[in-house]
Amino acid sequence: MMRRTLLAAAAALSFALPAAPQAWAAPEPGHEAMLAHRAAYRLSLDTARDTSSVTQARGVMLFEVVDACDAWAARQRFSLVLTDRDGNTVETSSDYSTLEAKDGSTLRFSLTQMTEGAVTSRVSGEARATPEGGRIRYSDPTPREDALPQGTLFPMIHTIRALAAARAGQRILAVPLFDGTSADGAQDTTTVMTGPWQDGQANAAFPALSNQGSVRMRIAFFDRAPGSQTGAGTPDYEVSLRYFANGVADDLKMDFGDFVVNGTLGELEAVPSPC
Repeated sequence: MMRRTLLAAAAALSFALPAAPQAWAAPEPGHEAMLAHRAAYRLSLDTARDTSSVTQARGVMLFEVVDACDAWAARQRFSLVLTDRDGNTVETSSDYSTLEAKDGSTLRFSLTQMTEGAVTSRVSGEARATPEGGRIRYSDPTPREDALPQGTLFPMIHTIRALAAARAGQRILAVPLFDGTSADGAQDTTTVMTGPWQDGQANAAFPALSNQGSVRMRIAFFDRAPGSQTGAGTPDYEVSLRYFANGVADDLKMDFGDFVVNGTLGELEAVPSPC
């Protein structure tokens, strides 16, 4: 259920990138604007649909992204307690890690999901994107390889390009995205800018966001089907949020189908670059 959150990117600092057959390519334009940071979000129930038994939701999401010089390392920890109409509670949590090359060529990923403290699933491996598409090499849940569709982006590059599209006045960005949160491979995504680019303002609560332009957007994820059109059909998952020019997000709404969860930014601090 909690397959994708926030950037769909996060990472353990001990990861090492798969060996590259050649020197690093130039980083994605716009990477220099991204802020290495730690953020904490308070999670709460926004709405529950009539078909849902959920009456309450509360939790926390911790996100960290670090400048690893030639790559972005991030880690996302997510915990949500759901209460149903009978008063029963279930705690779902996840620990999600990635290491993504700044040129968008490679991604290392690891996701562990738990329910009531028991591990329910693991996904891990590495992926390499090429002009023709690329390959995924899974270690968990079972060793195997899959192809990436042509034009696939990894999470940080997707964020950078979505922000660039918004600044340029583009309303829609539709591309395949692979974030390593599922053993089903890449998903089609449609990012819709739900408002115009806004100029930055002073922000006393979060100084790192002062004078940072921003845009509100909605990202829909679709399971891929052979011959299907990108962005067609009912989304598997949707997230609405405001992205600032430095890659920090707030005002999250995560739509899991039967219910919607709010994510409110509570703490934010910059992480100095070691490079």
